[in-house]
Amino acid sequence: MAKTKLQGRLRHKARSLATISLISARVLARRAVGRPLVPQWGPLFEIANLFWRAQFDHAFALRDIAEARAYFDSLVHVLDSSPEVDIRPSLPGEPRGDWFIPRTRKGEATLLYFHGGGYTFYAAVTRQLIAMLADTLGFPIFAPDYRLTPEHPHPAQIEDALTAYRFLLAQGVDPSRLVVCGDSAGGHLMLMTLIELRKAGLPQPAIGIGLSPWTDVGRRGASQFGNDRYDLVQGYMTLQFAAWLKGGGGFGDAELSPIDQDLRGLAPLYLQAGGKEILVDMIRDFARTARTQNAPVRLDVWEHMTHEFQAHGQELPESREAIKRLEEAIRWAVAPAGEETGFPSTPQTEIDTLPKEGKRCVTAHPT
Repeated sequence: MAKTKLQGRLRHKARSLATISLISARVLARRAVGRPLVPQWGPLFEIANLFWRAQFDHAFALRDIAEARAYFDSLVHVLDSSPEVDIRPSLPGEPRGDWFIPRTRKGEATLLYFHGGGYTFYAAVTRQLIAMLADTLGFPIFAPDYRLTPEHPHPAQIEDALTAYRFLLAQGVDPSRLVVCGDSAGGHLMLMTLIELRKAGLPQPAIGIGLSPWTDVGRRGASQFGNDRYDLVQGYMTLQFAAWLKGGGGFGDAELSPIDQDLRGLAPLYLQAGGKEILVDMIRDFARTARTQNAPVRLDVWEHMTHEFQAHGQELPESREAIKRLEEAIRWAVAPAGEETGFPSTPQTEIDTLPKEGKRCVTAHPT
């Protein structure tokens, strides 16, 4: 069971503590009379979703973005089992970020991980997610501390992402053993980075992985606002995040949306989503678009889960299963020729065009 840790300014800690106490009381009271928000949810998962939604709502109501970030980090859920990971900041002259090094390594893959947070937040809970993934998967992860909006609109993030990718190549990381991964806005950055790598003539990684990836910066699908009552992220937030990403650069939705791009010639893509999250419809649309373009993609959707449910780690059956799939996908993608491992479809798989053989042969891009 996750514990809570308060940090930062007293007024933020007091409000966060009051919020989680009130939400816990309301959830337990509703459940006592047989009215869970979603019957398949346990009480702790329901409390967590409603709490983080409330945290986001209040953070958005604050005028100062630094204050909003401080408030969002004022209460953190700490998993019972601390990840067995060493965290090392990058060295001077290297791209800003942190290495998450598992103390027990399980393979030769290296992950380049782009954090979520709408390009505006890099929350403590996200750092916990990255540490947990490094520990559970057993692969080292480099997580760039890319520039955030609204202070730094597009193209700052993609510039930092490409710098990080080039850095890993310069360090001798073999692209066939390199995995580019991201959650939410970080999933958006993963997709846009693969597109820019193709344009620059740089080698693609072994696979691109998106956890609840943001695939359209405009309005798309009924879930974007229809799942507001379930999800920790709200539809209106995506529009604000998009406005901050665009800044004053005059960029349109199509220019910044992976779903509107040419997806041919990219690494295989593995995407995960929750059926109760606001982004699920656009993620499904993106996977269909990739399939139409003959781009290799697999989409797994957990019907009753919300945005970034994987952050619950080993404490939730669905997140345990999703993380196991991540490991299977990575091992499938980086296995040397003749040592391929299986990555079969499952009941959660909605779309799967990943090649069963010759997985590194991506669809050619016309020259």
